[in-house]
Amino acid sequence: MIKLQKLFGDVELTKDLTLLLLIGGLYSLSVALSNTFVNIYLWKQSGDFSDLGIYNLSIVIMQPLTFIVAGRWAKKVDRVIVLRMGVIFLAVFYLAVLFFGTRASEFLLILGGLLGIGYGFYWLAFNVLTFEITEPETRDFFNGFLGILSSAGGMIGPIAAGLIISRLEKFTGYTIIFGLSLVLFSIAVFLSFFLKRRPAGGKYWFLRIWTERKHNRNWKMITNAHVFQGLREGTFAFIVSVFVFISTGSEMALGTFGLINSGISFVAYFFASRMLKKEYRKKSILYAGILLYLSIFLIIFDVTYYRLLMYAALIAVAYPLLLVPYMSLTYDVIGSGWKAAEMRIEYIVVKEIFLNIGRALSILLFLGAIHFFNKETGIPILLLIIGSGHTCIYFFIRHVKFSST
Repeated sequence: MIKLQKLFGDVELTKDLTLLLLIGGLYSLSVALSNTFVNIYLWKQSGDFSDLGIYNLSIVIMQPLTFIVAGRWAKKVDRVIVLRMGVIFLAVFYLAVLFFGTRASEFLLILGGLLGIGYGFYWLAFNVLTFEITEPETRDFFNGFLGILSSAGGMIGPIAAGLIISRLEKFTGYTIIFGLSLVLFSIAVFLSFFLKRRPAGGKYWFLRIWTERKHNRNWKMITNAHVFQGLREGTFAFIVSVFVFISTGSEMALGTFGLINSGISFVAYFFASRMLKKEYRKKSILYAGILLYLSIFLIIFDVTYYRLLMYAALIAVAYPLLLVPYMSLTYDVIGSGWKAAEMRIEYIVVKEIFLNIGRALSILLFLGAIHFFNKETGIPILLLIIGSGHTCIYFFIRHVKFSST
């Protein structure tokens, strides 16, 4: 811990902060190993864009519904138990994928629903625990270091998965990778037992915090921004990996894509967490948002593997410069809101609902584009529209002002 403090600055690494980072790191490694390849696994079975859209839509519909339930449980029971529930559901998802095997594409709604429930429980608890365990002066460090762990997992996971899958016959490699993810989530469940229990009390004021948008301009702006964040994420979360696979026909190529993206992202997150000061947050979000939109033009008209690798490198620089200040700003808005200490769970739930509204809208637009238009024309036009989501974030967060500034 002392060495980490020297490396990452004068930050107090408490037991719970360290455990939360470890759990977040295990989650990231597991996701890096498997999540991208789940979409390819399903694509190889059906070869239908609409199937991928339905699978991902079921995730983003179940996730906010679970957030509402998880928020109530976190308020009435314990945040750590909710976190554990999320990791358990994620483990069950991988069990289901292993069980369904080569018939997985026939159970898209079940698989997507399980993953959405797991995400809902996990991210509600993780976000609330982040808010409780970190302070304003440690949030940039936490978000940045978590990004470093995510990037490290992103470097190891895809290339290892691509290597294993490409070396083994048919779907054997996929079975091994999904099994490894199951093991990692099991370790995360074990670590969660060492987190300090965090029971809560009081009423669950979900609707009151939803309507707080009428009274708190900062809260209204940040929730609006989350819709546009989700607008890009919903479709881009799966379509780019499919582009890589279609252009190369190789899981190893997809692993290399992930390695390049995460390797550059690793450095960018380190820079963002150490060098980015509060006063530069909004400018960083603006410039990174513009860079993310410009990156789309690399892959929109001529999809080649070389262009996709350039895209991977560009977004690896832009995302940390946007997400580190953006997430810190979001937590600061929540922390300065009405009865923030008492209502922090409700704030997190509402924030995530707006994010998933954007994701669901994105995927619905994707399904509409491939249904009503030729996919060779409809998908590029759609990506140009929804790809502006992160750029639009700035036009909301620029209105966020605190009394001390």
